[in-house]
Amino acid sequence: MGLSTHVLDTMHGCPAAGMQVSLFTTVGDAATLVKSFVLNADGRNPDGPLYDNASLKVGTYRLVFNVAGYFKARGVALPEPSLLNKVSLDFGVADAAAHYHVPLLVSPWSYSTYRGS
Repeated sequence: MGLSTHVLDTMHGCPAAGMQVSLFTTVGDAATLVKSFVLNADGRNPDGPLYDNASLKVGTYRLVFNVAGYFKARGVALPEPSLLNKVSLDFGVADAAAHYHVPLLVSPWSYSTYRGS
């Protein structure tokens, strides 16, 4: 299945539909944009996996989630500057044949991630 992500809005108890996400490949401090997308009603990439098994490569990656933009669009009053603006998750892929699922649980004040299934 390659690489996938899923975002749940823990403030409202629902998928983070409409959140802007960007995927980068990284080498050291340098990052190259692969794609940007807006999460669908299920809080997932509308085009399916970010990489399929044939395209996923061993290496390092970054997912950037526009958390403040999402919550502002939902009408949540955030302080300026907001505590969380964009959440960046840097992670490595050691086995390109495996499935890497990188979920994000997020509110305006906290987030959590893990390697999902």
